[in-house]
Amino acid sequence: MSLLRVLVVEDEPSTRTELAGQLAELPAVGEVVAAGGGDEAVRLLGSGSFDAAFLDIAMPGLTGMDVARILRRLSNPPEIVFVTAYDNHAVEAFGLGAADYLLKPFRPERLAEAVARIGGRRSAPVVGDKADDLAVVQVELAGRTVFVRRDDIAYAEAHGDYVRLHSNQGSHLLRQSLTYLEQVWDAAGFVRAHRSFLINLAHVTELRVTSTAGLVAVTEPGEVPVSRRHSRLLRERLLQAAREGGAQR
Repeated sequence: MSLLRVLVVEDEPSTRTELAGQLAELPAVGEVVAAGGGDEAVRLLGSGSFDAAFLDIAMPGLTGMDVARILRRLSNPPEIVFVTAYDNHAVEAFGLGAADYLLKPFRPERLAEAVARIGGRRSAPVVGDKADDLAVVQVELAGRTVFVRRDDIAYAEAHGDYVRLHSNQGSHLLRQSLTYLEQVWDAAGFVRAHRSFLINLAHVTELRVTSTAGLVAVTEPGEVPVSRRHSRLLRERLLQAAREGGAQR
């Protein structure tokens, strides 16, 4: 794969210089172009296409979200990574198709991880109009690399900066956000059941009301709490999946 041409959009000079410098040191990055704000970033689009754009969100004039919406309209849009001090824009960010969401301050290895994800997304096989993101996830286990199929995962549980993936074969920690998994796995049948849980509809055997946890979704690896906020959508998606399954048989 050719080296990445990266756009950095950050209004704070020292942060912009540091981020651009860290990116330039990564082996996968060939060129870094920096802009001091959204308006300048839009003007730079005439200098050629970019493979990735690292966007601050809170900027005067055009915000990072504004720039992302403009980039998404390009015929060959770059992968977008938001770099921000605030976590309250994550849902909107992934709704725009962001590859990653970095919270300041971040460690150099976290930036390298974001660049690696960009490379993976740009080289992934396309299913329909969308790359099949994370159909297989890679986790580290006691010095070994383990590959876990998405379809084998019954549910995912938020676990600090990680998510814990539960399957019949056990559980594994993945350095990823639950919000991101919800975005990229929605089409594969994963639905939010609770603020801290994402569940695979194909693994739900029943919904049950318990005296301690209230409504729970039962899977073979364990029971998943279902919040009142998410119960209606979960029931609707389960019914839809059952109908579609019956129609296919």
